Order: sequence, then structure tokens, then C-alpha cells
Amino acid sequence: MEQLTKKDLLFLIPFVLLAFLSGVLLKGDSFSFWAFYFGALILGACAQPLTGRLFSRFDDKGWFFSKILAILISGFTVWFLVSCRVILFSTATCILVTAVLAGVCIWFGAVRKKDHTSFLPTAHLRLVISEELLFLAVFLMWTYLAGFNPAANGTEKFMDYGFMEAMMRSTSMPATDLWYSQGPINYYYGGQYFAVFLTKITFTRVEITYNLMRMFIAGFAFVLPFSLARQMITDQLRKRGNERTGLEGGLSGTVAGLAVSITGNMHYVIYALVIPFINKIKGIEAQSSYWFPDATRYIGHNPDVPDKTIHEFPCYSFVLGDLHAHVCNIIFVLLLLGILYAYMVNTREEKNEEKGFLFILKELSFPHILLASLLLGVFQWTNFWDFVIYFVVTGGTVLFVNIVRFPGRPSRVLAATAVHAVEMAVVSSIVILPFTLQFKTMVQGVALAQNHSLFYQLMVLWGLPTVVFILLLIVIIGDSRQNKEAKGLFAKMRAASSPDLYAVILGLCAIGLVAIPEIVYVRDIYEAGSARANTMFKLTYQAYMMFGIMMGYGIFRILLLARKMIFRIASCMLLFLLVMTAGYFGKCVSSWFSGVFDPDRYQGLNALAYLEGTLPEDASGIRWLKANITGSPVVLEANGDSYTTFDRVSASTGLPTVLGWYVHEWLWRGDTADLNVKSADVERIYTSEDEKEVRRLLAAYDVSYIFVGSKEKEKYSDRLNRDLLYGLGEIVFEDPGWGTFIVKV
Repeated sequence: MEQLTKKDLLFLIPFVLLAFLSGVLLKGDSFSFWAFYFGALILGACAQPLTGRLFSRFDDKGWFFSKILAILISGFTVWFLVSCRVILFSTATCILVTAVLAGVCIWFGAVRKKDHTSFLPTAHLRLVISEELLFLAVFLMWTYLAGFNPAANGTEKFMDYGFMEAMMRSTSMPATDLWYSQGPINYYYGGQYFAVFLTKITFTRVEITYNLMRMFIAGFAFVLPFSLARQMITDQLRKRGNERTGLEGGLSGTVAGLAVSITGNMHYVIYALVIPFINKIKGIEAQSSYWFPDATRYIGHNPDVPDKTIHEFPCYSFVLGDLHAHVCNIIFVLLLLGILYAYMVNTREEKNEEKGFLFILKELSFPHILLASLLLGVFQWTNFWDFVIYFVVTGGTVLFVNIVRFPGRPSRVLAATAVHAVEMAVVSSIVILPFTLQFKTMVQGVALAQNHSLFYQLMVLWGLPTVVFILLLIVIIGDSRQNKEAKGLFAKMRAASSPDLYAVILGLCAIGLVAIPEIVYVRDIYEAGSARANTMFKLTYQAYMMFGIMMGYGIFRILLLARKMIFRIASCMLLFLLVMTAGYFGKCVSSWFSGVFDPDRYQGLNALAYLEGTLPEDASGIRWLKANITGSPVVLEANGDSYTTFDRVSASTGLPTVLGWYVHEWLWRGDTADLNVKSADVERIYTSEDEKEVRRLLAAYDVSYIFVGSKEKEKYSDRLNRDLLYGLGEIVFEDPGWGTFIVKV
């Protein structure tokens, strides 16, 4: 056990400073901030007996992965039981189920302790403390920044926030669709569900946790890659006989954390730094300043061609503020990537000489594969794209491990891989049945890409990590050639280290994800003009994270262990370029968050604080509904186009309306005829002079309240039949200054 000395107590000073800073910077939001931090800490500690077994070869025993595993298992169990109508979704049931699961994990730890199995990182306490400090610092930084632009308004924030409010009101799953009152949510709402689950067990409010959750994810998006890449380089150095790996591991992990969560891409370096510098030398006046979304809207946009694409990455997401499916799932994706490396390290020497049924039974017993299968199932509910992507990544990892386990025995390799593939498919399908049985898929098929990216644009976006990967591959192959005893592919793979093999898997998968949209795309409603956009977006988002971890490991693998000096020099140059891309973060902060160096300008984390300034006519009415209406009765409001401030009432309260954002519901339901009927009916209710017809429509849609405010006046103008609406029931709210009122039918 690592003994902490008096000198180590100096670690407490940064914690005290960060605690002090949180109070000064976050002001009244500090309670919610610490509720999330300590909630995750307690959950992770309870799950450590399980995580410690899975990550037994990690120095920190998977300490930070344990927090995400605990959130996954407790939150998913609650959702599963609620979806199966066993329990109601409430704060009490969330806490009760979580407490029971925590008790089971603690009991498991007590049993394992009797077997002298250590699951606590007692030999590396300084490492755990350092990781806690890193997470706390990054989490605090992002939370502070969020307080300078906290509004859940713009882009898809209405949808993300509205999902949370709708689920917070609901006692069943799925909740009623806030923009389609006659049906449940038909989208991948799992990520927002976990945000609501954490809201309940930490006794916080959705208005605060909308922003807190995305910054919570940003903190883990740094520390989880840090832990994984640090362990990979440490394992590689120890294989070479170097036991003192603290500095090298810390640097490698830090670069991985930066590459995944903070840096941009080379688009920023070239278009924000290099080209303006060259133009300045030439005496050419700058046309305009660099706008940070340009790094995510490049192919199809510059030059402007009818093939608009999207290639976002985590830093952009954290700054922009959407709590969308691909953002929420980052923590679970990183958990899976950690599990796969732990599986490779723990299992590569695992023999299986059994035959027939006993062979299959033993292959089915690996806990890492079972947990990976659970995660793949969850991905079908949190972000289906990630299910497809990581089924392949997991399968590839299993294949590589089986090649190592059964050298020179291809039949055994194929048999074991097939067993695991079936296991993953079956388990992932069964655990998520409560979702898939009620979900109508939005996939319209796959088509060959008719447009292709310009090669230089691909290099601008993906050239840096690709060069790192190619250089790493050359170094790894060079090392294998030095091993004269390893003859043939299987033998060379068996001789290769686990970190090298895993880095190769990450690099190959990332390159494949970048290449796929050049060949095929998944068809959707955006096919005209943006056919490849969604496919490129979802695939390259995951490629970015895998590339980031690979670069954090690969650059230092080359720098520290390459035999030729030219490779080490090249790795330094690549590291310099990667660090340069971190300037993108500074550009984002200066563009999106104003006055961050003046704490007095901190606005707070309340996602609805913008209402009085942006929607003053409606703010009081919305707040009245939030304060006085329980459950999920239907509140009628004027429907409008996506990405506008229409449907602000349902988005702010979670109360369902007859029809909301049109294009989003078109995407989710694929039936424009039904949407057109509903849109016409909503208009008739607000404009008709036939009271009988209006009452019939209100009854047909089970409308309990009618909201008349700014958007209703804007859309229907002089046709708005205010007098008829006013007389349809009790006026439960009225703002004489603005003329806004709410009728209880």
C-alpha cells in the first residue's frame, strides 16, 4: 500500500483552493456543483468493488470509470423497472434503487476482500488524488464558463431542455412527447434521461442541471481519456523495463484529455493563424475574423457546393451548449473504450482448451464482454449511431484479442469471435427491449454517396491524427521486425504489446469512420442538399475521440521509445501542431462567452433566466405554469418551425402541446400528413369563430390549457379570436401589461 506522507498533505491545498474558487466564481450555483461532484464520488466509491475487478490491471483500478459505471447501472436499472411498469419514476424510487445497488456492490467487495482480491487503488493513492484534482479543476472551469451563456435557447436547446422537463414531470417512461401530445417521445432520449436521473438523486433543478450536466460530461471527457492513455503508455514503458512512469504517463494522459475535450482541428490552425499571417506579410487586409463554428462546417461550405456536411467535435459541443444525444453519450462511449482496453489487458493470456459446449460456455463468461454488451444495448436508446459504430469497434477488439489468445489457430479465433458477436447481439437486444418495442425507427436505408470531399479538406480536418497513426504504425512494425522469433502475422500480433494493439485498433476504426461517408450515407429527410451531413457528423464525432486517445498515447510512444531520432523529432512536431489546435478553445471562449475574466458578469447556470429578456411577453405565464401545474396536461400553443422560439412554452415547462417543431417531428415520425392535419387544427382553434368546432377540437386533443402570448399573436395576427378563446373557460393567468393569458378549458 502506498503510504501518504506529510508532504502529500500538500495535495489538500489545491482542493481547498478549488472549493474556495467554486464559491467565489459560481456564487449560488456552487451547491448544485458540489452536489454533482460528491454524488458521483459516492456512487463511484460504492461501485469500486465491481470496477476494481474489471480494471484490475489499471493503476487506479478504474477509479474514474467507476463513477460512470455507477451512473450507468443505477440509472439504467431505474429506467428498466419504470419502463416495465414495476415502479414509478420519482426521486424516492431513484434513491431507493440506487441504495440497493450500492449495497450489493459493497457486499460484493466484502466477499472479494475475503479472497484477498484488492479492488481499491491503495498502491497508487497519489494518482487517484491527482485525477480527482484534474477532474474538479476542469469541471469547475467549464461550469464557470457555462454561466456566461446559460440560456437553453437557440440551436436544438429547446428540444434537449424540453425532454428533461418532460421526463422530470413524468412518472412513466417514455414520457409524453412535448411536441406531439398524442404519443410518447420517439427519439433517443436516454442521455437526457440520465441527466434527469442525476437531477433527482442530487436534489437539484432542471434549470440548473441542464448546464451542469453538459459541463459534468466535459470534465469526464478530459479525465477518462487521461486515465486510459496514461495507463496505456505506462504499460508500454513497464514492458520495456521502466517502472518510474509518473511524468511520462501524466503527460501522455494530459495530451489525450486535451485532444478529446479541449482542442479543435487543423482548420483553426490553418484558417485562423497561418493564412491570416501569410496575408499580413503580403499586405492583404483581413476579410473577416475567424468564427469558431467554421471548423465544423467546412466540407461543402468552403467552397460553397450543394453537398453541405457537418463534422463537429466535443469542444465545439461543450461551448455551444446543446445537451444532445451524441454529447450525453460521450461518458458511456469513453467507459466502453476503457472497458475494451481492460478486456485486452486482462484476457490476452486467457486460455480456452475446452471443446463444444464447454468452450462456448467459457467464452460467454467474460465480464468485460457482458458489460460491453449492456453498453451497446444502452446505446440503442442514448444514440443509435453509437450502437452501430461500437458494435464494430468492440468486435474488432475481440477479434484482435482472440488472434493473440489462439496464435496459429484460425478456427478457434473465428469460433470465439463468433460466440462473442452473438453474445453482444443477443444481450444488447434483450436489455433494451422496453425501448425498442415502443420505438419507430427513423432510418430510411443506406445509399451510395453521390458527392465526395475534396482530398485537401479531408487532410485539413483529419491529416494530423492520420499522420500520427501512420508514424506510430511504422514504429510498431519496426519493433516487430526486431523480434526475430515472431514468425507470421499471428506471432507478431502476439508479440506486440496490448497498448500498441489497442492504439492500432483505435486508429484503424477512426480512419474507417472518416472514410465511410465518402462511400455511403444513411438516408434521412435532409437528403436534398445535405445527404451526407448526418452520417459524417455522427461517424466522425466518434473518430475524433478515438483519434484523440490514440494521439495521446501514440505521440509519447514514438517520442520515448522509437529507435530512430527522425521519428522522435517528427513526434515533437506533431505534438506542437496538436497543442496549436488547443487555441481553438480560446477562440470559442472569446466568441461565445463574453467577459469571463470579470466574475461580476457571471450570469449563473439557470437555463431559463433568458425568458424575461428574450420572451418578456411570455415569461410570467411560463413561470406560472411551471409553478402551478403538476403532471403532464396538454397546453396548447402556436406551433412553428424548428430552430425558432416557437413552442417555447412546451420547451420551457415540459408540458406537451398538440404540435411543436415541425421538422423535428417529421424526422421522428416520418408522417407529414398527420402533422399537417394537426397544424391546421391548431390554427382553427386559435382563429375560428365557431365555438362548437373549437370545443370539439379541444376535446379531441385533450387540451387542458390554452396559452395566448407573443407567438400566437405573431403567427395569427388579426385572425386571432381572442374573445372566443377568453370565454372557453377559467382565466387562470393574465398579464394585463402584455395581454398574455392562459385559459383553463
